[in-house]
Amino acid sequence: MDEQRARGGPRRWWRHGPTRWDRWEGRAPRWPWRSTVLVTALVLAGSNVAAHEQQGERAHLDLFARVLLLVAGGLLLWRKRYPVAVVFGTAAAVMVYLGAGYPYGPVFFTVALACFGAIVAGHRRAAWAAMGMLWAGHVLVAHWLFRWLPPSGDSAASWGEQIVVATWVVAIAALAELFRARREQWVRERAERAEAARRRADEERLRIARELHDVLAHSISVINVQAGVGLALLDTDPEQARTALTTIKDQSKEALGEVRQVLDTLRAPGDAPRAPAPGLDRLPELVEQAASAGLTVDVEGKPPRLAPGTDLAAFRIVQEALTNVVRHSGSRHARVRLDHEAGVLRLRVDDDGPATGADAGGSGNGLAGMRERAAALGGTVEAGPRPDGGFRVLAALPLRASAETVTGPAGEDS
Repeated sequence: MDEQRARGGPRRWWRHGPTRWDRWEGRAPRWPWRSTVLVTALVLAGSNVAAHEQQGERAHLDLFARVLLLVAGGLLLWRKRYPVAVVFGTAAAVMVYLGAGYPYGPVFFTVALACFGAIVAGHRRAAWAAMGMLWAGHVLVAHWLFRWLPPSGDSAASWGEQIVVATWVVAIAALAELFRARREQWVRERAERAEAARRRADEERLRIARELHDVLAHSISVINVQAGVGLALLDTDPEQARTALTTIKDQSKEALGEVRQVLDTLRAPGDAPRAPAPGLDRLPELVEQAASAGLTVDVEGKPPRLAPGTDLAAFRIVQEALTNVVRHSGSRHARVRLDHEAGVLRLRVDDDGPATGADAGGSGNGLAGMRERAAALGGTVEAGPRPDGGFRVLAALPLRASAETVTGPAGEDS
């Protein structure tokens, strides 16, 4: 249809639905050789049996009749590639066959199969039109044209017979519609499952990216500061330089441990982590690490008992906020305040500034990462300069979060 529109051609009424049986699979359909040969053989054999039983009532099966049977059966070979042409072709062949007075029999099965294929492929109108054309032609032959058509001496058919034929037509079309609806539902469900799997994979990838960023950004910032101290004091104060190198060793070891824990989840995502996720119970350790980087941190308040996901998010937010102070602030003093009321944990991290403009190798993914962590739990993060100077990060996290796993795209830091 799209090609036809692109070429400027009008949309035909019989082009309702996909142009190919297997369009939903994204590949050209196979040629149904075996089923076509089997159906054609059954039609030929069944018509011979029908001709014997209806001998004297209908015309004898001659060469022309067998050619029509072969045409009606052989057209089914193209039913997946050209369902509209096939359904009209088989209907026309069967109409000529009946008009010539040949015996009733399994020849109707070719039209039923062609109609089924056309409806399943989405060409409802074409299938219904072809079946209606065949039924109308049969009525015309059975109640009017029979006087001039073979076999001689034939009489008009009863209307009860026409009602039976119409019932079979509707039953075939209804069965095809049901099959088509079920197949579309199956395709839709399969696409939804694939999309859900891709979404879960993306969320897990972004969660791991954010974890790696938060782990490495903090540790590398401390290492960066201590490396500068060590280089500056290497000649004048070797003992202080030794202390700086010891801090670098400890920080790098801890960073490697946390990175290894994150990577273990990639290798065996179904296994439980070897070490518990960090939480606010490690806040004193975080303060000690900041102190080794030359930052004094005052902590006010105590955290309540938190769910694992909320505890991890709160820890990472404080960690990233202190990392940004080390990187970007001229102040060597920061304050962390924890409050909780009305089911909300409030975290506030302040420094006195001013901003230094140094990036310390930052990736620019921290502040938005904090916001994403909070948003995944139904919370918020606000960050910006204070009116009296310095910088403030204010986070509000629900104590009972609806999601235990923090997911979402990696963010951006200041």
